[in-house]
Amino acid sequence: MTQTLWLFGTRLTIVADHTTTGGQYDLIEGYFPPGTQTPLHRHTRYSEQLYVLEGEFTVWAGENKVVLKPGDSYLIPPTTPHVVATSSDQSARGLVVAAPSAFARVVETVGTVEETEPADMALYDRISAEVGDEILGPPGTLP
Repeated sequence: MTQTLWLFGTRLTIVADHTTTGGQYDLIEGYFPPGTQTPLHRHTRYSEQLYVLEGEFTVWAGENKVVLKPGDSYLIPPTTPHVVATSSDQSARGLVVAAPSAFARVVETVGTVEETEPADMALYDRISAEVGDEILGPPGTLP
């Protein structure tokens, strides 16, 4: 079940979700254009493992700041406030494993087919609350 959608400027392809993993994890490939940065947020019910395929990511997680290059991986435990951003003027691509499965539900429910189509923020807020995600600050805020 591969599905590609856009969410907040990032192209996300759901490679595996609860329907194929028995709810154990989601596997999502993400393409982050230059200058992309998530808002400060945390996942209260699942961990997030980021593996870099191309480009560079900077991850601020709790008190840690790491720059990840192709082949690098970083685990963000549940409840850890974090931000993920492209680290240069080039795009980046990576794999995200969310365990147990939850993040794919946000992507498939709120993501859009068209890159420029805005996300339904009321729906995003509702689904995020259901899976235990919390936005802790606007883009640009760091932990």
